[in-house]
Amino acid sequence: MSEESNPEAPPEGMAGQPGTESVEQSSDVEYGIDERPSAGESALLGLQHYLTMVGANIAVPIALATAMGMPKEYQPLYVGTFFVVSGVGTLLQTTFGNRYPIVQGATFSMLAPAIAIIGFVGEGNWEQAILALQGAIIVGGIVEILMGYFGVMGWLKRYLSPVVIAPTIALIGLSLFSAPQVTMASQAWWLLGLTVLLIVAFSQYLDDAHRVFRLYPVLLGIVAAWLVATVFSVFGVIPADSPAFIDLTVVAEASLIQVPTPLQWGMPTFQTSFIIGMFAGVVASMIESFGDYHAVARLAGERAPSARRIDHGIGMEGVATVFAGIMGTGNGSTSYSENIGAIGLTGVASRFVIQVGAVLMLVVGFFGPFGALIMTIPDPIVGGLYIAMFGQIAAVGLSNLKHVDLDSSRNAFIIGIALFLGLAIPAYMGNVGSAAAFQQGVANTPVVGWVLTAPVVPDATLKIVADTVYVVGGTGMAVGGLVAFVLDNTVDGTRAERGLDEWEELTEESGAFRSAYERFLKGD
Repeated sequence: MSEESNPEAPPEGMAGQPGTESVEQSSDVEYGIDERPSAGESALLGLQHYLTMVGANIAVPIALATAMGMPKEYQPLYVGTFFVVSGVGTLLQTTFGNRYPIVQGATFSMLAPAIAIIGFVGEGNWEQAILALQGAIIVGGIVEILMGYFGVMGWLKRYLSPVVIAPTIALIGLSLFSAPQVTMASQAWWLLGLTVLLIVAFSQYLDDAHRVFRLYPVLLGIVAAWLVATVFSVFGVIPADSPAFIDLTVVAEASLIQVPTPLQWGMPTFQTSFIIGMFAGVVASMIESFGDYHAVARLAGERAPSARRIDHGIGMEGVATVFAGIMGTGNGSTSYSENIGAIGLTGVASRFVIQVGAVLMLVVGFFGPFGALIMTIPDPIVGGLYIAMFGQIAAVGLSNLKHVDLDSSRNAFIIGIALFLGLAIPAYMGNVGSAAAFQQGVANTPVVGWVLTAPVVPDATLKIVADTVYVVGGTGMAVGGLVAFVLDNTVDGTRAERGLDEWEELTEESGAFRSAYERFLKGD
């Protein structure tokens, strides 16, 4: 769907606002944010919106369950919990948060620090790992709430230029390029390749042949590849020890009804280094959502979000992240770029449609066989999904650079060094192998090691510092985002050069957004 500037016909309710001439809006919005299609149509459109993000919302629990070594019998409930959290988070955001028609779900930005934490806890200790993740997520979500509702994110808006956001989001997409599901030595490349080819065919070559190909390329690719692997597994073409083998017994054994409950895995544990490492993922999620808010506003024919709307959106994402931690997902909640892409393709930007879809997702989360069926997806298909989805996320991040001066050597330097260090430092941490090994290396480092091992310094200080640096350093988007943020705000550059002026021109007036308090309690 094309986007264009329309200075002579601004969106409804925006005429007369400063900078209206710079509004970017979709040329074909079928349903605006406040419009309500019929109940039946809303159900179908809501399901459609959620189907576009099913791939991402199952990739995260599959990756975490695999990394933790979670037994198969618990995985259907685990996946179902993610869908329940997604439904609740979406209802909260669309009703009480920023009120954009934007789906909330599992976030890739917290996946890398989560895997680093799991590696620290140790292979096979899935119970301890998920409790440690819960603790880190809950604290990270509380801090996100405070940063949102106390206006920190809105205040930082003036310092977060596309030069910072672009490499941070791009590194989310590049963070799992070496994941075992992609690069394992025993990889079933034929199945991974089939998955990628199908997704590419549906999304790029057949997208104009039928709307179903344009709307559901990832889902169709996964289902088609899964059916091929299932048939080959049933007839013995694929041996049982192959990563492409599919065992359907877990579906037959799944409970028809499952009930995700708070603290279902036990009481969370809290460790400082894990919390700091996970907070790096929370910050990356907030930056990603910052960009998503601008994108959904543009595609829905609205002005760019004000600092006030951003604060309420981030604060509500923090509430949903705390809820996710209490429910035991080991992951947080963020806005979904896939959902935004669906708005661009279909022109359906109705808030009501998204809310109906959220209710459907809640129902699915309590249906055991659905989660069990999802968990039968083999690693090669997940690897193909990673290639398609994470590559797209990297591209979405880089697309933010359209607002900056790409001829500026200053911008090119900052973006380049942020991307390089965001890949190199996590690779170094991976080669070190463990937090204990890194701690020993820090102790032997001149100056830093001498200070941290001085007699007057408690022994725990070295461990906390080393563990924190290890977890943060193993998170690419945290490294790249921090490097870009510091350089972008210290290296001399004009606002226009950094893309800040263009973003400010596209921003709505602060009074255009009314909080839930103003709408419900004050009756405004």
